[in-house]
Amino acid sequence: MPEKTYQPTLTIKVMKKIIAAIAFLLAGASAFAEQADYNIIPLPKSVDVDASQTMTLRSGMGIAYDAGNPDAARNAQFLRTWVEEATGIHLELTPTDKKAAVRMTIAAQKKLKKGQKLTPQEEEAYTIVVDKKGISISAASQTGLFRAAQTLRKALPMGEGMTEVELPFAKITDQPRFEYRGVMIDCARHYFPLETLKRYIDVAALHGCNQLHWHLTEDQGWRFEVKALPELAQKGSWREQTVVGRNTGVYDGQRYGGFYTQAECRELVNYAAERYINIIPEIDLPGHMMGALHVFPNLGCTGGPYPVWPQWGVSHEVLCAGNPETLTFLKTVVGELCDVFPSKYIHIGGDECPKERWKQCPKCQAKAKELGLKDDGKHSVENQLQTYINHEMEKFLSERGRDMIGWDEVLEGGLTERGIVMSWRGIQGGIEAAKQHHRVIMTPTTFCYIDYYQLKDQGAQPLGIGGYLPTSKVYSFEPLVPEDLTEEEQQYILGPQVNLWTEYVAYPQHLFYMLLPRLDAISEVQWCRSDQKDFDNFKARLPRMLKLYDRLGINYCHRIE
Repeated sequence: MPEKTYQPTLTIKVMKKIIAAIAFLLAGASAFAEQADYNIIPLPKSVDVDASQTMTLRSGMGIAYDAGNPDAARNAQFLRTWVEEATGIHLELTPTDKKAAVRMTIAAQKKLKKGQKLTPQEEEAYTIVVDKKGISISAASQTGLFRAAQTLRKALPMGEGMTEVELPFAKITDQPRFEYRGVMIDCARHYFPLETLKRYIDVAALHGCNQLHWHLTEDQGWRFEVKALPELAQKGSWREQTVVGRNTGVYDGQRYGGFYTQAECRELVNYAAERYINIIPEIDLPGHMMGALHVFPNLGCTGGPYPVWPQWGVSHEVLCAGNPETLTFLKTVVGELCDVFPSKYIHIGGDECPKERWKQCPKCQAKAKELGLKDDGKHSVENQLQTYINHEMEKFLSERGRDMIGWDEVLEGGLTERGIVMSWRGIQGGIEAAKQHHRVIMTPTTFCYIDYYQLKDQGAQPLGIGGYLPTSKVYSFEPLVPEDLTEEEQQYILGPQVNLWTEYVAYPQHLFYMLLPRLDAISEVQWCRSDQKDFDNFKARLPRMLKLYDRLGINYCHRIE
């Protein structure tokens, strides 16, 4: 006879007791105050914590700010939104209540001698004090208050329906290492809608970036509306098809394009400015111009026809340096660019401009002769022709109170006095420019090109342009080169920037996957002193940021190498 087995049964009375116990435990868990953690990314300059004492932040407490200043009101609103977003705790805006739990004020962060001015970094300085009086946030400017609010945001625990948060007593003093902290996005190879760009700006601001370099024109598409030349964007922004993979010769047969109206550009400029980010527009010239040549073939050396390029790489078709209409065209375009973008920096590209057409073009050679250009052994005639265009554009920008940025090829024909070099083919161009006392933005491919694969296993990632740039290598970048530059020469290094080119990045999810967490790494290069950096410590702090990305619904690479 088989042995009987008995299954335990729960009576209704027992089940009620279990449910009541679980409810009690959950209630206790929700009432338990989680603690803030100031070990954030990028790491502040100084954090002095007294973990034996805490201040409790609860719903209904107030944020005091200068009610007469709209920027102060916006910063207070940002902080309130971020606290609620992270924890569910709702704070009130109480501009006149000096007894509020959180106080945001403008206050000097250092004493100035007569005639002394704050550096750009000092203008972003801030202090956060957490003590029995509450949370006091003071800064040298509204920009500093915004940076401080982001620091507090990242220090908070994250979870649903918290009733209170404990903040250990602390004093945080902070300011960025570099005045220029950039991130670049290429919207010419692939077009991204305004909402995606706004989220990109939000993520950049979260990491303390203050410059967004916006690459707007390419062989594969022209994205900026020029009202004097309406066909330029209407026709030049569309390619008939796109190559599949890495120039396989196979095409998808799908028409692709889009452009940004000037109204949309202004909207994005304002959105970024509210987050203390300046947008630097780039019109790449005189190469990478197939989008424009498609519409105006008379501006090329051969007269075309020129398709908007459906493949990747560098086209040998460029603007004709000897055609007087070329400069008229460029000044029309860049003039409207200046009307739309208030940035003191305007990027004219200048990279990867093949000179084969110029060598064969009668107009270009006649122009070189007119200018008296000769090969001096260091700079070819054609390189000097490009410098002639650069000089004309720099003069044009200078008359409008703007400074020109160019990729490091602008050094090849001799750089003008106010030109800024963006050093991408390694750091040597930046070193050379700094020695000549030109301002430099360091963005070498080996550390800053985040279109490269970030994992060794390429098969585990979406198709990319190639290369390998893990988070650890981005983190190891040192923009200053003390062995090659004197202390005085180092002052010409404005700061570093990461670049995200989009030949193989067509969708927002992929965009943010490539960006994060490598932006976390570069943010510490941009913000922290070199002696603060420690990759193991960085990795220990990174999970808090990843948790925030999860909460915000932002995609990222889950593996770190």
